[in-house]
Amino acid sequence: MDYKKIKKRLYCRKYTYETILLIIGCFIMACGTSFFLLPNQLSSGGFAGLATIGYYLLKIPLGITIFVLNIPLFILGYIRIGKEFLIKSLLGTGFLSFFIDVLEKFPALTEDRFLACVYGGIAIGIGSGIVLKSNSSTGGTDLLSYIIRSFKPHYRSSSLIVGVDIIIVTLNVVFFRDIEIGLYSAITIYLMGKMIDIVFEGVNFTKIMFIISKQYEKIAEEIGKEVNRGSTGIYAKGMYTNEEKMMLLCVGSRNEIAKIRQIAVKTDKKAFIIISNAREAWGKGFKREEK
Repeated sequence: MDYKKIKKRLYCRKYTYETILLIIGCFIMACGTSFFLLPNQLSSGGFAGLATIGYYLLKIPLGITIFVLNIPLFILGYIRIGKEFLIKSLLGTGFLSFFIDVLEKFPALTEDRFLACVYGGIAIGIGSGIVLKSNSSTGGTDLLSYIIRSFKPHYRSSSLIVGVDIIIVTLNVVFFRDIEIGLYSAITIYLMGKMIDIVFEGVNFTKIMFIISKQYEKIAEEIGKEVNRGSTGIYAKGMYTNEEKMMLLCVGSRNEIAKIRQIAVKTDKKAFIIISNAREAWGKGFKREEK
């Protein structure tokens, strides 16, 4: 068995899959930009916001402007980040620019700015999430954040992106002399972030539950029987009562956590329960790292 050929075949399959995802994501982003945001002078931040100003000021196609603005980042990215990620970013920016310039020739789907900011933000968020799932980028502020963090690793990418987006949206407000553009664009950026999270996590977000009860053994047993989920006992101490306790830690989907809560309350009506969102869960019964 030729392991090199198998490895090469798997790499080609993975690269093809990621490229298809990249194209789909860029197309959805272009739909949100061309059909909703651009015709209504709205901005999703990033280089698309700067390109919107160029589109209305100099009548330069939005896609071309986005690609040109990214050229200095491509050069810096090649030096600081590496060749593979840069190639994917170049492809992503190219596909996005092409789709935007093609789709902007079609009429807008709405002239209502509120509808435009909502549906534009949702579409661009879904598209961005798919692009990120393909381990790619469409350039702009996310590529800029990678480059900045190559110099200053302690900087947070999210803070850098939000900071740049705020500056660009402010420029749009100043140029168009309309404060509503900034207000609507803020809604767009918020929805984008939420949709990116949903694409990554799915609609069934992982939940985490802490249960403090004297009947922890029975609750843990019932959780295993009825929900088929394990639980972890953590030794705790009540600082007010100075009493040592056992706290159960459980992780599951939204539906599973609802069942676990019912079990805990049914077993011990005095049980103290805390439920919170978990970003991700890895391991048995949840996501597993790809080999």
